[in-house]
Amino acid sequence: MDERTKRAKAIQESIRQVLLNQWDPIGVNDIPEAQDEYDGYVGGVYRLLASGASEEEIVQHLFRIEVETMGLEPVRPNSDYSRKVAQTLLRLKVALNEE
Repeated sequence: MDERTKRAKAIQESIRQVLLNQWDPIGVNDIPEAQDEYDGYVGGVYRLLASGASEEEIVQHLFRIEVETMGLEPVRPNSDYSRKVAQTLLRLKVALNEE
């Protein structure tokens, strides 16, 4: 496995961990069988981060997933909670070449 592939996998795992352990809108992070519950959202979050998305864009993206994809009640738009998740994601280094 080349360095770029290893780096891409590490980035994806970092995003996955934030989604599972901090975002976790359906509360499954302590259920062993559900550890992959949010894996389908990693790519979209990565694309936003790599494109230089703002905190607000990430907050809105996660909110749309919660409401439109998961069908949850819209209880957390623009909350401090959502902003903290977005801020954590924005702190991740998502460049494939570590510098």
